[in-house]
Amino acid sequence: MPLAFWLIQSLNALALGGLLFLLSSGFSLIFGLMRIANLTHGAYFMLGAYVGLSALRAGLGFPLAILAGGASIAIVGGLVERFILRRLANRTLAQVLVTLGLSFVIADLCLMLWTGDPMQLPVPSYLSQPVRLGNFIFPGYRIFVVVLSLAVAVLLWLLLERTRLGAMVRAGVDDMEMARAVGIPVPRLFTIVFCLGCGLAGMGGVLGGPILSVYPGLDGEMLPLALVVVILGGIGSLAGAFVGSFITGFIYTFGQALLPGLAYMILFLPMILILMLRPSGLFGAKQ
Repeated sequence: MPLAFWLIQSLNALALGGLLFLLSSGFSLIFGLMRIANLTHGAYFMLGAYVGLSALRAGLGFPLAILAGGASIAIVGGLVERFILRRLANRTLAQVLVTLGLSFVIADLCLMLWTGDPMQLPVPSYLSQPVRLGNFIFPGYRIFVVVLSLAVAVLLWLLLERTRLGAMVRAGVDDMEMARAVGIPVPRLFTIVFCLGCGLAGMGGVLGGPILSVYPGLDGEMLPLALVVVILGGIGSLAGAFVGSFITGFIYTFGQALLPGLAYMILFLPMILILMLRPSGLFGAKQ
């Protein structure tokens, strides 16, 4: 195969990895801190894309559409955590059923409001210009997605490693009981982390709209990929979410391009091996 094929597919894999990082980083932090498998996370990604589409149709620019998608989903997530999930603390099965049910509710609402037709978010002209590197031409928007996801990763790292809030989050992920004992306001921390994780998913949905389009069922396609990322990288680990996202992006992209009939087997096989050899994930703390 020509070199151009490998370069273009590598860029596609990086772009998908960046979108998966935005989706799975919040998912991993919520799972690691709150011990909640938030099965609504894929639906938040899809809903964020639809909100961004409506913002663009209303005449807002693409940056404001990204902010609208992230902020609206952060608010929805905060309300869900405060008034539903907090009442189900330490009831794992109930939390799983509620978040799964909410994902169905969101999917049906999206179908009612935006119909079932696939829709692609328009890319502004200043991001749609191709980028030439030597003899190769790359889609400018995909490069923008990669750069923005890397910038978000740096900001999240600074937040978790260099701020008091980050120290509390890390303490809660490592030992929740000890965090409570030293006076960390756990309920407020839960709400902040849940809003942050949901907001990142909503922002990722807007950014993914021009690449993936938005359609009923997008949530069901993205959630398993986020689960694979979390299992590969390790629960509650930002570094694990980052590395796992790009590993998953490369495996899934090249699997679809080279062996489309076996793409999911190729994707889930590493997850099975990780579970066998290192159940805590590549960067997860050993229990």
